[in-house]
Amino acid sequence: MTQDDRIAMRMDGITKHFPEVLANDRISLDSRKGEVLGLLGENGAGKTTLMNILYGLHQPDGGQIFINGEQVKIESPAKAIRLGIGMVHQHFMLVEALTALENVILGIPSDHAPLLDLAPARSRLLHLCDEYGLHVDPSIEVWRMSVGKQQWLEILKALYRNARLLVLDEPTSVLTPHEGEQLFRAIRKLTQEGRSVIFISHKLSEVLEITDRITVIRDGRVVGTVPTKEATQLELARMMVGRPVMMERKPRPVAVKKEPVLVMENVSANDDRGLPALRNLNLTVHSGEIVGVAGVDGNGQRELAECIAGLRKRTSGSIRIQGRIVDRVMDDPAFFGYIPEDRQKTGLLLDLSVAENLVIKDFWRPTYAKGGVLHYRAIREHARRLITAYKIRTPSGEVQVRHLSGGNQQKVVVARELNAEPVLDIASQATRGLDLGAVESVHDTLLSERKRGAAVLFISTELQEVMSLSDRIIVLFRGDVIGEVEGDGADVSTIGQLMLGKVSEA
Repeated sequence: MTQDDRIAMRMDGITKHFPEVLANDRISLDSRKGEVLGLLGENGAGKTTLMNILYGLHQPDGGQIFINGEQVKIESPAKAIRLGIGMVHQHFMLVEALTALENVILGIPSDHAPLLDLAPARSRLLHLCDEYGLHVDPSIEVWRMSVGKQQWLEILKALYRNARLLVLDEPTSVLTPHEGEQLFRAIRKLTQEGRSVIFISHKLSEVLEITDRITVIRDGRVVGTVPTKEATQLELARMMVGRPVMMERKPRPVAVKKEPVLVMENVSANDDRGLPALRNLNLTVHSGEIVGVAGVDGNGQRELAECIAGLRKRTSGSIRIQGRIVDRVMDDPAFFGYIPEDRQKTGLLLDLSVAENLVIKDFWRPTYAKGGVLHYRAIREHARRLITAYKIRTPSGEVQVRHLSGGNQQKVVVARELNAEPVLDIASQATRGLDLGAVESVHDTLLSERKRGAAVLFISTELQEVMSLSDRIIVLFRGDVIGEVEGDGADVSTIGQLMLGKVSEA
């Protein structure tokens, strides 16, 4: 096979403008058969826009796309699928009320229309599950599936449609370490079959493990493409951000525990399926400290955060913030700030502007409204201040928040929730899907909150960042605190054993 024969897809000089934003500036790259191409860049660098062009969701303003050496025009995702291109988006494109099987065949004409012939489709789906080790129950509704299983389902949808080029946008951001290993095994099998994979991630260790080549984009332009075997984390981070990035635990004053801010006593709660998620959990967080919550995803982290925020009803026990019992969502933005794990579903109203999202918690106050009429001048001025203070990359506060990159959407949530200087900060998966620069920004903000005297509860499935940020680390296992270690000198092995429920080895 010649070098040209190996190229499955080539994008040449792709340019894409949005109002006041040049998202892609003459980008050229190629993907080769049997290869994993890593695509790196900060949030807002243009990675997702470029892949949305490849998948037919956007049309380029300039440039050309070639599939197997032939120039093509990809007007829609349907055309991309016909060309053998599949894409798994960072935010899943699933119908939650439908079953896994119904999602897989959605949009595919039936051989017996208008009737559905589910038996052969089910058989083929189960065969793909076995072949790639991505097992899902075809009959279960999506809303009942874990996020990891939903990720498998998105990949299986693409494989069901015979994708030869698979784009994975932040595929491990919602996966446990074990699920990540399963995904990598599936990716290796895909490339052994001669398929191509484009792997978008901010986790440099994963990119170095799974890819063959790495292309880095910054500010809409290609910085360079390097063979993975010649790359290092520090060099990739520098290429992404344009400056050295600190990747170790940051120095900070020793935490001086003051008064308890959050006190949870014997708290139990159920998950969305009505099954026990928290079991008699006890936890105290003091002012001026960051308590990290580690654990394999699905061990009660989400329910813990939602119970504290008043979004989930507990079945027993008590929760107090500064002595005040939490029974529902509290309406005082200075009382606590809540950064939810899903910024798009829970943290933002995507069809509203950046400015409107920044005042969601207190739009009714006299500063922003009177007699039911919003004061948009004050709202815009408030947005300008926060956009500057939190370095939100947006053309203006009037832009719909859905048009911002994931990292900048997260900055909007962080700005809104923490600007009022609450006594308690709840940060749940606050850096999920963020680039190194954005992660560093979130960490710096939380450290500033700690210095101010706020109590910070930091929930993350990324063990390394829990260790780098926390003064104390608690480990959740099956809905309860199985162990606690000090942040300074925390040992990966010890915490890892606790995450697996092995108390005796801790």
